[in-house]
Amino acid sequence: MSTAAVTSAAGTRPVRIVYFAWVRERVGLPEETLDIPADLATIADLVRWLKARGEGYEAAFANEAVVRAALDHVHAKPQAQLGQVREIAFFPPMTGG
Repeated sequence: MSTAAVTSAAGTRPVRIVYFAWVRERVGLPEETLDIPADLATIADLVRWLKARGEGYEAAFANEAVVRAALDHVHAKPQAQLGQVREIAFFPPMTGG
């Protein structure tokens, strides 16, 4: 599938974004599908864009280094390229025992 096939004429593309635990509580939604700008290249770019969407997002991503992400169910670092990802999940650090 080419980039042109998934990017709209407005330069956006739909991506499902899922929020877990306190990230979900602060954003106020369990998930949403957003038309994100096609020029957002990395998870860090997306986080900065989300923070500009409002108070809840700003609170959820206040400390960007703490929130973890997964691209299509694969854990990824903030500088990971979004590429043609269909789903991005954000969640707090996990602990085990």
